[in-house]
Amino acid sequence: MSISTKAAVPAVTDATFADEVLASDVPVLVDFTAAWCGPCRMIAPVLAELAAEEDRFRIVSLDVDENPATSAAYGVMSMPTLMLFRAGEPVRSLVGARPKRRLLADLADAL
Repeated sequence: MSISTKAAVPAVTDATFADEVLASDVPVLVDFTAAWCGPCRMIAPVLAELAAEEDRFRIVSLDVDENPATSAAYGVMSMPTLMLFRAGEPVRSLVGARPKRRLLADLADAL
């Protein structure tokens, strides 16, 4: 199964974060990621799969090296950090890669 992560999980930037995430009318899970991060590469296919299946929330990725302002604003220090935003506010923050079932369980009460 070869899902193109880039196509399934759109990237946001410092410039588009407010419109794409904070102003969204559905919850948005932001994958704070980096090209050099091994665990980020491990969770990418899981997020791509979820992006294709989920209709309760959107998933976007933000490269922390290319977009330091947003990463700093939310105190992101470790990658991957997955942050769920609802109504413009971060409501859940998870650090580290995890299997799809555990990720959904960790997000369930915040959705």
